[in-house]
Amino acid sequence: MIRKMGTRKKRRMAVLLACGLGLGSATVLTLSAFRDTLVFFVAPSDMASKAPGPGRVFRLGGLVESGSLRRGMEDSRPDARFRITDGAATVEVTYVGILPDLFREGQGVVTLGTLERDGVFHAREVLAKHDETYMPKDVADALRKSGRWNPASGPPPQAALWNTLGAAKP
Repeated sequence: MIRKMGTRKKRRMAVLLACGLGLGSATVLTLSAFRDTLVFFVAPSDMASKAPGPGRVFRLGGLVESGSLRRGMEDSRPDARFRITDGAATVEVTYVGILPDLFREGQGVVTLGTLERDGVFHAREVLAKHDETYMPKDVADALRKSGRWNPASGPPPQAALWNTLGAAKP
């Protein structure tokens, strides 16, 4: 009788160990999948402190700097080179493909891509604002955080003026 109790305890421990191992493996796989699919938003002024490593996909948002857009062709496909700014810093961006119809200098934009070792952001996708008054929430938050706009003082000035403004006085 005592021998059977020891066997039951061993079986219970084996089952608990197998369940714990299975649950731990499932947790590791889930977290790994989330890590690969999470996409973070970064403003140009945040690039120095919290830019994801080379090859990591993230969103870069701000305004297309006036005078920075250069168009060309790469392997018979249109390509564009431009700079994104939040008024405090700028980041060079390259994009191979057709830009959205509403894309233009001085307008808000959010790009999805990777920062390479050369410091250039290679965009896979470019999203432009859709009308005169819309500014992507992430871009507005970044401009507020950098001190370029205080919501209490009224609506933001025209998007074309953002990269010419100085930081707001405290």
